[in-house]
Amino acid sequence: MEKISILITDDHQLIRQAWCVILNADARFKVVAEAGTGEAAVELAAHLRPNIATVDINLPGINGIETTKLIRKVSPGTKILGVSMHVQQAYVRQLMKVGAMGYVTKNSSSEEMCKAIMEIQNNRKYICDEIKGNLFDEGLGDNKPGGFNALSTREIEIIGLLKKGHSSKDIAIPLGITVKTVEAHRYNILKKLKLKNTDAMIDHINNSQLFL
Repeated sequence: MEKISILITDDHQLIRQAWCVILNADARFKVVAEAGTGEAAVELAAHLRPNIATVDINLPGINGIETTKLIRKVSPGTKILGVSMHVQQAYVRQLMKVGAMGYVTKNSSSEEMCKAIMEIQNNRKYICDEIKGNLFDEGLGDNKPGGFNALSTREIEIIGLLKKGHSSKDIAIPLGITVKTVEAHRYNILKKLKLKNTDAMIDHINNSQLFL
């Protein structure tokens, strides 16, 4: 039986090496490459066309969500498994929305990681037990709208920068957008989170574990 080819994407070398050892020890899998950035992952996916690509959300350069979009574009047959420290539904939904078929956290066991790979390889979506439990605890299993779930990928990115203390001008430059566009996003964030002003938004962000 032909082995399932896997591309590992994570910005921490030790994590990449650990997963390579674990997955290569399983007769079903073969890690064909590893990448430390989203850009490298996209290039490798286009060249190698792996069956599976694991993608961390927090990557230098383009983030995991954008990386997923691009891998799906250059290698449509590659199935994406999100691997992240984040357990909140906004990240899960955003990643699945752009084409990922599975999501596990870095707290997941190696057994669950292998199970997730097999499930998505067989065209079945997979969400790890920790995420399922979190969604249940938050009462989000019914896909109800609003709150962080209503935020776009760009809005989530801007919130993360706001939490670091960046001004609208600071945010606009690296994102390649105008200050006016940033302000429009900030207004929409306030509206979606049902908050009155920026100070309330920062307090709300700081009290949330969504943007670590």
